[in-house]
Amino acid sequence: MSDFETIRADFAFLDDWDERYKYLIDLGRSLAPYPDALRDEAHKVKGCASQVWLHADRENGALAFQGDSDAHIVKGLVALLIALYSGKSPADIAGLDPAAALKPFDLENHLTPQRSNGLHAMVKRIRAMAAEDASQR
Repeated sequence: MSDFETIRADFAFLDDWDERYKYLIDLGRSLAPYPDALRDEAHKVKGCASQVWLHADRENGALAFQGDSDAHIVKGLVALLIALYSGKSPADIAGLDPAAALKPFDLENHLTPQRSNGLHAMVKRIRAMAAEDASQR
């Protein structure tokens, strides 16, 4: 899995949105397999038209995210968010402006309203998991 800055540079290099969609799909395919045991209601993201699951583990003070979706492009968006948020502390996650970080991808102009809503739901869920982790420390 690539880091977020590499993904942003690769994405900017692609001229055509068909290529960008294919790149997102490939990002999703690069995700580590998501454990079947975590495909439950507790890990399911509400507000997504597709099935999406997210899980976080704490590693050395930072959160490491895992995720999956049953839709190819959405799984790519999961991979993009994992690259953006994994390895950050809960405080860093709370302070990160997702709209600014994702602006260079111009997703708001190229995703369907349902996918945009799902992306917002995933960001909201990640931020909630970080806040919950922080409150347990």
